[in-house]
Amino acid sequence: MNFNRELTELEKAKKLRFTATKKNLALCNIYIVTVPTPVDKHNTPDMSFLAAASKVAGSMLIKGDIIIYESTVYPGATEEYCVPILEKNSGLKYNTEFFCGYSPERINPGDKKHTLTKIKKITSGSNKNIADFIDKLYQSIIPAGTYKVSSIAIAEAAKVIENVQRDVNIALINEISMIFNKLQLNTQEVLEAAGTKWNFLPFRPGLVGGHCIGVDPYYLTYKSHEIGYHPEMILAGRRTNDKMGSYIVKCAILEMTKVGINPSGAKVSVFGLTFKENCPDIRNTKVPDIIKQLKIHGCSVNVTDPYADPIEAKNEYNLELVNDKKINRSDVIILAVAHDKYADMNLDEWEELLNDNGIFMDVKAINSKNFFSGSNIKYWQL
Repeated sequence: MNFNRELTELEKAKKLRFTATKKNLALCNIYIVTVPTPVDKHNTPDMSFLAAASKVAGSMLIKGDIIIYESTVYPGATEEYCVPILEKNSGLKYNTEFFCGYSPERINPGDKKHTLTKIKKITSGSNKNIADFIDKLYQSIIPAGTYKVSSIAIAEAAKVIENVQRDVNIALINEISMIFNKLQLNTQEVLEAAGTKWNFLPFRPGLVGGHCIGVDPYYLTYKSHEIGYHPEMILAGRRTNDKMGSYIVKCAILEMTKVGINPSGAKVSVFGLTFKENCPDIRNTKVPDIIKQLKIHGCSVNVTDPYADPIEAKNEYNLELVNDKKINRSDVIILAVAHDKYADMNLDEWEELLNDNGIFMDVKAINSKNFFSGSNIKYWQL
């Protein structure tokens, strides 16, 4: 990933040292594990990074040490999965000779408002004294405060349902947008009208990717199946959100047909690759789903994104990013990510990129339905 901006901030910190050498950890007595917890191609939790980190930490432990996990997991994972690895590699006894805690990360990539110190931190520990110690540790760096819970499993569960809730809510709005599309109703107008009620939640339709919302629900459903319960609503939400790329392409092909554009050979430009706006992260982005389906229909596809790293895009998705200045005379533009740069572009700028009877597919609804009025551009909004 392109972490240049984040590293610049980290490098300003005092008493901070980076290392990739295990021996440099020997003097530590508190270990905080923040490794990725993805899913495999079958949507089964991939705990390999967690296992590797636990092995390293376990091999360094001495009596009295504390290991705090922040990676998103299913309820019970820290004590059921990680602790046995720590015990095996340390030769020490859990909660007698070493201790654990769980304090889920709540960082929102690209969000300059809700930063680490401004977000309340959930904390927990393997016993009361350790829970108090961990809570005070995080209080020392989090002015927004902490919220200490009664057990590690409660903290794990709280974290995972934060993203499950968002996933299900977005899935609901995505399904509503499909219904309103068939009814020829503007989804954004409907949502704005409904939003005048004080308790209507302001979710919007779109692609659901990234390393959290599109992944975390599978950790809870995995654990749910393990205890003999089939979670219908959570998995239904996942299915709905996972098919949005195909749905958008289906709509694009229909719009092409309406204006006489042959999808086979049509020049389509996709604006945005990252999983969210104003952020360089392309992990688990769903934009490649759109690109893949367009190519199946024979479209010629260009992809551009001012935030995405071209090398990473090539390595992860075999995509060649192009500069948007090299894009012109597109039959279709699919605006997949609401980067500020795209929201600031005016009508003339978009018209220069499209053919006279071109189609603008506004997946993120950055423009109003009247944005292209007076133009020959066909406007579609999710």
